[in-house]
Amino acid sequence: MELLKMIIRNSLRHRLRTFLTVVGMAVAILAFCLLRTTVEAWYGGVAAASPNRLISRNAVSLIFTLPITYRQRILQVPEVKQVAYANWFGGVYIDERHFFPRMAVGPSNYFDLYPEFIIPPDQLKAFWTQRNGCIVGEKLISQYGWQLGDTITLTGNIYPGEWRFVLVGVYRGAARATDETQMLFRWDYLDEALKKTPMPSGQVGWYVIQIAIPQNAGAVSKNVDSLFGNSLAETLTETEKAFQMGFVAMTEALVVAIRVVSFVVIAVILVILANTMAMTARERMSEYATLKTLGFGNWFLAKLIAGESLTLALLGGVLGIGLSFPAAHLFSQKLGAILPVFHIQGKTLLLASAICGLIGLLAALFPVWRATRIKIVDALTHIG
Repeated sequence: MELLKMIIRNSLRHRLRTFLTVVGMAVAILAFCLLRTTVEAWYGGVAAASPNRLISRNAVSLIFTLPITYRQRILQVPEVKQVAYANWFGGVYIDERHFFPRMAVGPSNYFDLYPEFIIPPDQLKAFWTQRNGCIVGEKLISQYGWQLGDTITLTGNIYPGEWRFVLVGVYRGAARATDETQMLFRWDYLDEALKKTPMPSGQVGWYVIQIAIPQNAGAVSKNVDSLFGNSLAETLTETEKAFQMGFVAMTEALVVAIRVVSFVVIAVILVILANTMAMTARERMSEYATLKTLGFGNWFLAKLIAGESLTLALLGGVLGIGLSFPAAHLFSQKLGAILPVFHIQGKTLLLASAICGLIGLLAALFPVWRATRIKIVDALTHIG
């Protein structure tokens, strides 16, 4: 108990120094949590991928389409349960800054393949009844203040023209990792409009394939691709996780850079805290000598110095972790659909807490070594 009182008193002796050190530690831990969360959010689509869903796209590139007639042939492949399809629509809402995924989907079993999208039955029925109806995620509703029955107008860039959709449904995610920033409308509405233009109709961007046994994903993928091996539009079929990883791989260098920066921030705050503890130990060297004279051993001095260092580190860590939640919420609102799932995860908090403890111990190593090795006579005559 006496040791704890001494640690607290020593920590508060130079209040301005303590305050600045704790704030610096908090800012570093806040930055670390946000940077790590950015990396986790970048892999959000990979983490949320279902093991029993395959994605089949054009083997050349995702920008090339596949004929709608492929669906019936894919359904004949053993272990394939259901097949749906989707088209990336693009388009502009208000201006380019208001980005969110917009896709044409079909047929009527599309949402059966995505149980993580929870939609009221009456709204789902309205979606498949009204040809220009659309369904959007709850996050978009919060961001733009839309209500059921509103008309959402998009300016086409891939598919030119002005497109008007009526909001008939809102989906929410079954889990926190579910993307709630998508806008989905009927593929047949898009295809019907394309038939009146020179653009090709009867084409889809990719097929979503539900399989019975996830462990057989590789064999099913080969069987699907073999159906169209010598066609004008060959397919590349892979797991949904691999499909999502393909997008992440395009920015892998950026993700690595963010990871490196997150640990550089920690290294900087370690230097700052170590400097603070070194200054503190130098100023109190005569006090440590007095304690030795009174019979307190090196182990007591080590606990005293390490305790103060840990106190500063943990106070800063607690403050930084506490600030990370409102900061993440603010970031989530600002980032919108760029990083649709931006939540501080438990493993990030555990890692940040462990780092705080480790920094506190490492910062105390040199002061402890110096305090325990110096002779009493030299310490009493030491000028800090």
